[in-house]
Amino acid sequence: MSEVAADERVLCRLEDIPDGESRGFNPAPGAFTGLFAIRRGAQVFVYVNSCPHIGLPLDPAPHRFLDAKRSAIICSAHGARFRIEDGECTSGPCYGESLESVPARVDADGRVIVPAGAGL
Repeated sequence: MSEVAADERVLCRLEDIPDGESRGFNPAPGAFTGLFAIRRGAQVFVYVNSCPHIGLPLDPAPHRFLDAKRSAIICSAHGARFRIEDGECTSGPCYGESLESVPARVDADGRVIVPAGAGL
């Protein structure tokens, strides 16, 4: 098993996120905001679960961050839509703003690794 650096943490395993779906994660110890991840094949996009408009969590129910077509991230509070690839708002009251992206990598063991302080 490969090592995880001291300034990183394991978010989940890649297989824990079905391909094309999203999954939310509670805040890490000491963190204020949870994270969510979206899987596209072997690639994972991770963001802080906070809308740039008013700071509310995006999901209306656990793990529900995507629109019906699974083509955009959507905020349940006011319907803002965000691109999956970069988190930029494409419609809604925070148009042009972006979700806070979290660097993520998938290691050789299939673990999704993020910075230890993500969500602080």
